[in-house]
Amino acid sequence: MPCFAFGRLADSFSASSLKNYLAEFISTLLFVFAGVGSAIAYAKVSGGAALDPAGLVAIAICHAFALFVAVSVSCNISGGHVNPAVTFGLAVGGRITILTGLFYWIAQLIGAVAACFLLKFVTGGLAIPIHALGAGVGAFEGVVFEIIITFALVYTVYATAADPSKGSLGTIAPIAIGFIVGANILAAGPFSGGSMNPARSFGPAVASGNFSGLWIYWVGPLIGGGLAGLIYGNVFIHSEHVPLVNEV
Repeated sequence: MPCFAFGRLADSFSASSLKNYLAEFISTLLFVFAGVGSAIAYAKVSGGAALDPAGLVAIAICHAFALFVAVSVSCNISGGHVNPAVTFGLAVGGRITILTGLFYWIAQLIGAVAACFLLKFVTGGLAIPIHALGAGVGAFEGVVFEIIITFALVYTVYATAADPSKGSLGTIAPIAIGFIVGANILAAGPFSGGSMNPARSFGPAVASGNFSGLWIYWVGPLIGGGLAGLIYGNVFIHSEHVPLVNEV
């Protein structure tokens, strides 16, 4: 059975931990820059038209590719979380200490905000699109959507990257993680926005100054990620706390 581990402040400021935070900052920045940038680019080439099927597919593919790369370049350093909901799910399942997870959150959120302000600068001040519910979708339905799709994401992270018994399966983890995010955006994008990632929603909200409905993209993903950590960590992993990243 996994156990929660709070961690020690000294360990969270070790040289290896600081490298982990930097890796999470960079990988989250790269992912959000490409993901949000794809939405801005589609709006530009389509004349600002509402998202259509072609745009949905293009944006989903961009997020899948970008996350595949972001996880790949940081997985051997920080574990390649790139998402506060993933970090939370791994902390619930005993794969990372709570204290280290909090610093991961800070690095991820700063990376997302930096990416969005960079986009605002390089695009000449074009609007930064935020996550929002589709027409006819209520807040409760949006939260449930985000719970389900984030559960799928974090469960995939566990099954391919965080399970100590995964063996060679871990080599395809970035591909599987990118695929599930792309698929979930195709399924949920027109309804909840398909965030699965509080940082991905937080960055655009800060850069645009529009925090409307942002709570949905914290509550849903954190519940979904936490449930995945509880279920996979308790049912399929039988070892005690084994950090996914070097925390000492």
